Amino acid sequence: MLKLSEAEIIKRITAGELFECEIEDGSFLLKVESHTPAICTAIHAGHQFRSRLEDLCLLNEGERLYEEDPYTDQLIQAMPITLVAQDSRYEYDLNRPISSCLYKTAWGKEVWTKKLPLKERNISIKKHQSFYRVLDALVSFIEQRFGASLIFDVHSYNFLRQAEDSPTFNLGTEQIDKERWQYVVDLCVSKLSKIELPNLPVNFRENGVFHGRGYLIAHINSRFQNSLVLPLEVKKIFMDEMTGELYPLVMQAMSQQFKNCLVDISAIFSRRFTSKRRVTKSDMLTEKMDPSILKVDRALYRLAKGLETLYYINPINIPSESKCFFKGKGKYQPSFQYRPLDIDPYQFREKLYRLPVDTIRDPSIQSLYRDVIDGLSEKIDLLVKAGQADFLYESLKYYGEPTISDEQNARFLLHANGIGHEDEERVTTEQLISRFKEAASQWGMGCKVESSAKLVASAMVSNSRKAVLIAKNLKLSNTEAQSLLHHELGVHMATTLNAASQRLKVFSLGLPGNTLTQEGLAILNEYQSGNMSLKRLRGLALRVLAVKEMLKYGDFRHTYAFLHEEHRLSESEAFKLAVRVHRGGGFTKDYLYLNGVGLALETIKTQDIKNLYVGKTGFAYLPIINEMVDRQLVKAPKFFPEFLEKPVANTPVLDYLMSCIRSSDRSFPKKYAHSNGVAA
Repeated sequence: MLKLSEAEIIKRITAGELFECEIEDGSFLLKVESHTPAICTAIHAGHQFRSRLEDLCLLNEGERLYEEDPYTDQLIQAMPITLVAQDSRYEYDLNRPISSCLYKTAWGKEVWTKKLPLKERNISIKKHQSFYRVLDALVSFIEQRFGASLIFDVHSYNFLRQAEDSPTFNLGTEQIDKERWQYVVDLCVSKLSKIELPNLPVNFRENGVFHGRGYLIAHINSRFQNSLVLPLEVKKIFMDEMTGELYPLVMQAMSQQFKNCLVDISAIFSRRFTSKRRVTKSDMLTEKMDPSILKVDRALYRLAKGLETLYYINPINIPSESKCFFKGKGKYQPSFQYRPLDIDPYQFREKLYRLPVDTIRDPSIQSLYRDVIDGLSEKIDLLVKAGQADFLYESLKYYGEPTISDEQNARFLLHANGIGHEDEERVTTEQLISRFKEAASQWGMGCKVESSAKLVASAMVSNSRKAVLIAKNLKLSNTEAQSLLHHELGVHMATTLNAASQRLKVFSLGLPGNTLTQEGLAILNEYQSGNMSLKRLRGLALRVLAVKEMLKYGDFRHTYAFLHEEHRLSESEAFKLAVRVHRGGGFTKDYLYLNGVGLALETIKTQDIKNLYVGKTGFAYLPIINEMVDRQLVKAPKFFPEFLEKPVANTPVLDYLMSCIRSSDRSFPKKYAHSNGVAA
């Protein structure tokens, strides 16, 4: 980080430069990543205390820390312009004028053993003056550029000595011109009141504990006509106020939502009070990539790039076991074999959790990477157990199981059996490969299309190879062939290629919930391209019921008989589906297809979902993905289905059936349902 003098800092501010620095004496940090009307300060976040003052101070380090505002710098670190004090308020209090910025007593306690020497007093006062000269230069530049500025003056407070109903957030408004700024005050109340914290009530009060009588707002008010200071106090519920110990989960939740509130308030302030009237929320954040994100992303990708679920879960002896099964006339219990895992799971998890995720400044992006790491940790647990008795437990933990709603969807769709008919034209594997290659060429997709004798599914995209693998000896109807093409190329290969173009490789690894999302989008594309058939819906419904039967009985032969005898699947189709749900020892993933399209249909009704195609994404992460695309941290998707914006008209019966599919959970915030190989 740059170390600059006060004069150099002010020179850079005045010149409109973007930079980050620490002032030479170490008393504060300044970050200007992009120019927005919003400035954030944390003037009591510091804990530094000059060694020459230690011997003169009656208070120990713990007593000083108790009255400081630790972690308030974390609450604002995602914002592009931040000014953070590093010195303790016990050296000089930036929220007091120079005449009283040096404590004699504080909160009923004597601070010094004797009167401070004049030399020491002057050092502290000069730091105080330097801070405000830099702040003045910053506010002056922002006012000149935008016509107005908004300063979030963020503090925290000890609540144990307050009334029991002390507010989570307090806005002091005594020095605010309410006639002029009431709209912003009301907006602040509205936004912060909606924050939700784990197991903690949240409330907001204006002048409930503090009234905004500090020096920072008085200083700005006395010098600038078009700048609004919002003195915000945050209750120290994110930490143990007695020991200073942080509560990480509360802090993560608060930081992420606090950031969103500051962004919302800043954007609306900008549209209403500055010269920049056409503003989005992303305009209030920087387009500069945080180097910490790249560092974590690259390390994560190096560690996990070869971890393809289906590579380890698909049996390697399906042909031989198939022969034995049919030779035994359905009485033989297949014994599948799997590729050995070439990763030390302990070392893998250890390296995962050593990644410096906490260095990522933006709490939303930091949370995304934390979720991915947790998901990969659960994924390695799943792969370790492939072929073992307790694999099923890991599958349930990783993918979940069908709910009553999922089963109801499936049984409802089975009632449509017999409505309509499939065309008679048959498409072979060789013809299908030719169609895939032609479509890939037309769409500008640089990918391979190959046949494979090792697939459980009809086709599969290998992300690492950028290849579509198609099963040998297929004979599909024309509708089935087109459906498969739009499923695999239109979604799975599109997102693979989009992910490969991103600076951030996390979108190639996959976010939590990406199997649910990928398969939901792929089934949606079959429907919107006009290639969804009633037979296909029936097949998706049977996948859900096959998973239910596997969970209930745990017997391959029973699942096969259920599909072949009760639901009239052919011998080969029943065997293939039974393998899908029994592989590994009980693979529950297949219920996600129907659930995923239900969620896709619900989501597309209320918002644009195009950015879900930037890579292997998750429905729950669409808001932060949209933000990252707007901020140009992530490229907008180059490849996405043409039918997303102009869907083909389907029959009224099919439209009705699709409209009746309901997802079992609209949010899926912690469904780590993702894999690096996706199959139809």
